[in-house]
Amino acid sequence: MKTTFLLLLSTLILHANSFASSGPDAILGEWLSQEKDGKISIYKQGDKFYGKIIWSKTPGKKDVNNPDSKLRSRDIVNTVILQDFKFTGSAWEDGKIYDPKSGKTYDCILKVKDNNKVLDIRGYVGVPMFGRTSTWTRS
Repeated sequence: MKTTFLLLLSTLILHANSFASSGPDAILGEWLSQEKDGKISIYKQGDKFYGKIIWSKTPGKKDVNNPDSKLRSRDIVNTVILQDFKFTGSAWEDGKIYDPKSGKTYDCILKVKDNNKVLDIRGYVGVPMFGRTSTWTRS
C-alpha cells in the first residue's frame, strides 16, 4: 500500500512539473528539424504562434515545390512554415504547417515534451489519427 501511494505521488509530481513547464510560451525559441537540416524560430504575434526557417544546411535553397509558381524562386530561409497556432492548455492547435520539401500544407498540432526540449509536430489531412509526427529538438 505504501509503495503504491509513493508511486502515485511520484507520478503526480512528474505530471505537475511537465504541465507547469508547458505554458503558452514554452514553445517559443529555436528548434532543430528532425533531419537536422534546418532551424526554425517559433515566435508569437498577438495570441497566435508562428515559425519560420532561420537556417538551412543548404544555403540558397529555393522553394521550388511551392504550388504558387511566383514563390518558387524565394529562399527557403525566412519562409514561415508554421502559421496561426493557438495554445489550448496542453498543445498548440488549429494551425498549419507548410512542408517546403513537398510544397504541401497540412493541418497541424504541436506538443512540447521532455521539459520543453522536444517538440512533436503532427501534420495531417482531415483527422490527426491519419497524420505523421516529426520530432524537433530545442536548439
